[in-house]
Amino acid sequence: MGRLNVNLCGIELDNPVIPASGTFGYGYEYAELYDINVLGTFSFKGTTKEPRFGNPTPRIAECYSGMINAVGLQNPGVEKVIAEELPKLKECFNKKVMANVGGFSVDEYVYTAKKLDEQEQVGWFEVNISCPNVHGGGIAFGTCPDNAALITKAVKEAVKKPVIVKLSPNVTDIVAIAKAVEEAGADAVSLINTMLGMRIDLRTKKPVIANKMGGFSGPAIFPVALRMVYQVSNAVSIPVIGMGGVSTAEDVIEMMLAGATAVQVGAANLIDPYACKEIIEKLPQVMDKYNINNLNEIIGGVK
Repeated sequence: MGRLNVNLCGIELDNPVIPASGTFGYGYEYAELYDINVLGTFSFKGTTKEPRFGNPTPRIAECYSGMINAVGLQNPGVEKVIAEELPKLKECFNKKVMANVGGFSVDEYVYTAKKLDEQEQVGWFEVNISCPNVHGGGIAFGTCPDNAALITKAVKEAVKKPVIVKLSPNVTDIVAIAKAVEEAGADAVSLINTMLGMRIDLRTKKPVIANKMGGFSGPAIFPVALRMVYQVSNAVSIPVIGMGGVSTAEDVIEMMLAGATAVQVGAANLIDPYACKEIIEKLPQVMDKYNINNLNEIIGGVK
């Protein structure tokens, strides 16, 4: 076992660096630039039961130290992902991939997860509970502990592979949500998803994004994400995957000290497609600088 290796829900990773869902497509696009097998793994684009075109454009807005997006889960639907996207990925990625699953009802989450559970390439599920609950008036599943637990339990009962629940920061108490999904059977949690943000065009005096508001990500949210990872990791006994503004090897070390077993990189991939590769390459020298022999020694090192 190398000094960068970590174990995520029983599966060994060569390193803890994972491109976040929505920033790495289905992988093969980045494989045209470099060998993506250097990654620990990656979380592929959020996938739903039916194909989704997503929200109207414009749906991206630049911000100081970040960006806002309201893409709206655009994806070809689970049947096409299985038939077309995963075979392309298999040609360039020989590790287990993380399947990010979205839905607008319990049945949709379960259907999509069951379909993907049959795929040998899939190692884990990352269940995005920031999706609006169409049966509950449009409120996101992840804003209520009971609803979060409901989705977790339903997906967990439907699949054999580890279930990671992706938590939203747009809540009063993220620890309560984390505890609820742990009790419902989650094998791990990942956090944070994007924060809610907005930009206004001074010339038109209208929101930049057609959806008015969207998910704010990038370096500006890193301190908030780090705080939430710290809080959650000290409240649950399951692994935590930290994300939110991570863009350097130093950020990865900070996230792990706060309690993360693995770390996802999101917006940085959209700025520099080589971001994850470079972070992995720099990790050993940053570890040497701070006298870290093995990454497992520092997980949750700050109490």
